[in-house]
Amino acid sequence: MRHFFKIVSLVLLIATNAAWADDWPQWLGPSRDGVWRETNIVRDFPDKGLQIRWRSPIGIGYAGPAVVGNRVYVLDYELSKGEIQNNPGNRVELKGSERVVCLDANNGEIIWQHAYARSYRLSYPSGPRCTPTVADGKVYALGAEGDLICLDADNGNKIWSRQLQEDFETEAPIWGFAAHPLVDGKHLYCIVGGEGSVAVAFDKDTGEEIWRALSSISQGYCPPTMITHGGKKQLLIWHPMSINSLNPTSGEVHWSIPLQPSYEMSITAPQLYGDLLYASAIGHVGALFKLDRSGHGAEVIWRGKTKMGVYSCNTTPIIEDGVIYGVDCMKGAMMAVRLKDGHRLWETFQPTTGGERRASHGTAFMVRHENGYFLFAETGDLILARLSPDKYDEISRFHVLEPTNECFGRSVVWSHPAFANRCLYVRNDQEIVCVNLAAR
Repeated sequence: MRHFFKIVSLVLLIATNAAWADDWPQWLGPSRDGVWRETNIVRDFPDKGLQIRWRSPIGIGYAGPAVVGNRVYVLDYELSKGEIQNNPGNRVELKGSERVVCLDANNGEIIWQHAYARSYRLSYPSGPRCTPTVADGKVYALGAEGDLICLDADNGNKIWSRQLQEDFETEAPIWGFAAHPLVDGKHLYCIVGGEGSVAVAFDKDTGEEIWRALSSISQGYCPPTMITHGGKKQLLIWHPMSINSLNPTSGEVHWSIPLQPSYEMSITAPQLYGDLLYASAIGHVGALFKLDRSGHGAEVIWRGKTKMGVYSCNTTPIIEDGVIYGVDCMKGAMMAVRLKDGHRLWETFQPTTGGERRASHGTAFMVRHENGYFLFAETGDLILARLSPDKYDEISRFHVLEPTNECFGRSVVWSHPAFANRCLYVRNDQEIVCVNLAAR
């Protein structure tokens, strides 16, 4: 009996430690679903505000951090020549260095950094876009001009690298390479571009190409997305011409349906809910699909129209209990939309721009936690709210950092946060910040 209680105590200890030390090893978290599963988290913010554990200087960048154990990984850009100008239709030339930085999660001190010279020729050129992907002791980083680098997560030593523009005879899209790399099994999946190579699977340990697939007018910006449906894995690739389901092992195309956003801006990851799949983008372009249980087909249930659906761009929506919660790109409002028919239930600017008027590309990054949501607004505010089919209910708000970038004349911070170690980790173009979210 004593041995039994020892085993039970050990199991409880392991479970408790696992709940405490949850990682955020990639964009949208451990399961890439925008859900934070740690326990003992604040249910409202104290009147005096949240505790800032540390602030550390950082270069410019849109790339969010990844957190594994006691380490934070993030990309930035150190500008040496040129002037940043945010013209959505023109590329700007800059000179400088991209950097992968590893910080101590406890105090923000730099443990190691890996830097390389890289000129930019991009619109909205303020640094890298992609959150690092950390898996099996390796860090996979994709820079804005297509530098794909695998580093040792412990010491930053380079294991392998590829230059996607050179290796695949392609050009960076006007807003840069922005599709966060995906690790699944032995594969590293990337959106690349070029003839027959919009999607490429690499050996994650060597960088050798395993397969390539698909052609399009542009590679777009949508991250490769892995789903399991009908007991089979499907790799979803949405480029500016169509959404496609591929065999993850071979790259064989199972099905392909046209879905063409404005300005070639396929960005947000398609979201699976039971047999239904929702994808949306700028220009009232979106669709709800019903997937065939065989995994080899899909049919359109409804397509986007004005005054229905929500058409997200900067932030991937979340589906809960048959309702889509997302931020509409053209209007800039957060919305609740009925999944089955696209009917709009409510909308508000409160968690995005904090105003009351239409604001193109208004942004709030969404992460679900238990029965609420943590929202990181473009204003630099962290918001705790409840979202329901009936209303947006804001519980608490705390200003974390200043919006240091610009969009259409307003100041913004467009970087997806990470949630780990019962903390928030988020950055702007000057600093990265760690905020304590442990329950009091």
